[in-house]
Amino acid sequence: MARDVPGGDSCEELDQTKYDADENVKIICLGDSAVGKSKLMERFLLDGFRPQQLSTFALTLYKYTTNVDGKNILVDFWDTAGQERFQSMHASYYHKAHACIMVFDVQRKVTYKNLNNWYKELREFRPEIPCIVVANKIDADLKVTQKSFNFARKFNLPFYFVSAADGTNVVK
Repeated sequence: MARDVPGGDSCEELDQTKYDADENVKIICLGDSAVGKSKLMERFLLDGFRPQQLSTFALTLYKYTTNVDGKNILVDFWDTAGQERFQSMHASYYHKAHACIMVFDVQRKVTYKNLNNWYKELREFRPEIPCIVVANKIDADLKVTQKSFNFARKFNLPFYFVSAADGTNVVK
């Protein structure tokens, strides 16, 4: 599926076409199942949100091209399945990743607790890459933005409250 996005950039989902890019960047999105990883990708890359709940099977790859300082940059967003049964596939997810977005669902405490496991695994395979932490689904209860989530502070990681559903803090 191909779709142009504003600013002359374009996004491809599961496309095998070769790209003419000056640089390639791989960003992986990690977190438990149903925390909204796929919905965040849809909101950011495809300028939309589809409210039905579908689980990602193993991996969805989005290719996003943009121009930064006159250079064509190809960004591969790897939207990973959060189900534990795919754990044996994680090594390939991390291979050559340049950055990571870790997502949890503010409505499900267990997804926040599991960030420790995701972060440990990330650092096992890619100890040097930058990582951000995203608290998703704040549209369900904005009071949650008043809470303190210490995980990001503990590891000195940037932290953002977002809503894939209404687009809060999901910007290009």
